[in-house]
Amino acid sequence: MNFKENKSIYLQIADRICDEILLDKYKEDERIPSVREYASMVEVNSNTVMRTYDFLQTDDIIYNKRGIGYFISKGAKKTIKNYRKKTFMKDEIFHLFNQLYTLGISEEELISMYKEYISKQNNESL
Repeated sequence: MNFKENKSIYLQIADRICDEILLDKYKEDERIPSVREYASMVEVNSNTVMRTYDFLQTDDIIYNKRGIGYFISKGAKKTIKNYRKKTFMKDEIFHLFNQLYTLGISEEELISMYKEYISKQNNESL
């Protein structure tokens, strides 16, 4: 996995796991790879993945069955979407709107591009 310099590695791994949950790679109450397995997959130290799992557990995205492993919490998808939507609306939407305005991108252009994107995503999922 390629990591960015501007964000902690454990948070980038958490984002990846959340993406995998949103894309149904892992479903509710399904076991996820062990700390060592996931560390091997993303080529980091096990302690980094342990920190990621602790973070996700604190946010009720995953839970631990002692001696068995980590599992996806019920409602994890909804929790992730709500958190990301809140973060996007708070931190990123102003920058997006500013860029649209500065570049002179009209509402019609934006809507057309978004509809095209949605259509492409729907076709790829078939």
